[in-house]
Amino acid sequence: MVADAYDFHLFDLDGTLVDAEWRYTREVFDGVGDALGRDFSDAEARVLWHGLGGSRDRTLREWGVDPAAFWEAFHANEDPRARAEATYLHDDAARLLASVEGPTGLVTHCQQFLADPVLDRLDLRDHFDTVVCCTEETGWKPDPDPVKLAMADLGVDPAAGDRGYYAGDGASDVGAAWNAGLDAVHVERLGHEERGRCVLGDYRVESFDDFPSARSTE
Repeated sequence: MVADAYDFHLFDLDGTLVDAEWRYTREVFDGVGDALGRDFSDAEARVLWHGLGGSRDRTLREWGVDPAAFWEAFHANEDPRARAEATYLHDDAARLLASVEGPTGLVTHCQQFLADPVLDRLDLRDHFDTVVCCTEETGWKPDPDPVKLAMADLGVDPAAGDRGYYAGDGASDVGAAWNAGLDAVHVERLGHEERGRCVLGDYRVESFDDFPSARSTE
């Protein structure tokens, strides 16, 4: 198994291991639209929720929406309990987490007040030896600093010969992995057509069940 060849394992959360039911996403964007006086279509909500256009802040500016105002309204409309109740663990992710051995961490843009209830409700916390929720202080992917912080917490160092990977669903996850000196696993759960691009990684899979037989792009 390919994952067995690694000394440690790092994962993104939303869109990678878990996803939220559409009804919750739609309710959040309805609230954000009310706060900003601007409706968000289903397509726009999906683009922002999944980061399909790359940088969400850049996408917002292109749409004439101030990113600071958007994120303030977005977080004000997020309900940690409701989000946790609407979030589910992908079956293939559950199988991979149950099979990997060695230090395992989570590096996510999901804020701690939202991530904690999800981890607790889905009984995921014991799978991770460290959880890093990105902030202005830690930096944001593809900046490698959040990933490096997780590695420091795990006591691993690629420069010392420890081999690891970071798995995520976005181009920023791949960039963070490579910038931190790790192999990148890109899991494409939406399809290249909806994403509007093909994200390259050391491994490109549609399911973690494909990870053992994934073909490297190197």
